[in-house]
Amino acid sequence: MTSKVTYLGDLRTSSVHLQSGTEILSDAPTDNHGKGEAFSPTDLLANALGSCMVSIMAIKSKDMDINLVGSTVEVTKVMQAEPRKIAKIEIVMNMSVAADEKTRTILERTAMNCPVLLSLNPDIEKVITFNWK
Repeated sequence: MTSKVTYLGDLRTSSVHLQSGTEILSDAPTDNHGKGEAFSPTDLLANALGSCMVSIMAIKSKDMDINLVGSTVEVTKVMQAEPRKIAKIEIVMNMSVAADEKTRTILERTAMNCPVLLSLNPDIEKVITFNWK
């Protein structure tokens, strides 16, 4: 088992990662009867994409002796009304380093093969932008 989710009431859950004990709270969004005081489950899914992409790039960059510390990822999730689901995820990767074309190509291809991206439904539009220093 990876995690345990407990419903706390008022459309809030607590998810505990069993290996580390780390807790994540989630709330239903304000546009779906919630308080919006924490990430919604769909926010977490979109955020997982950005986190996965930069993490897998960082793994590859170690082999290339490149430090991506300070890089940021901007995540925008767009919902569809009927049926209610994620319609589009926009990811803007702001890389903290300058890199030549070959290095950028290697790292961008690595990001585009992150497990979360490969696991997302093909119906979800994905717009990925890389900004290099």
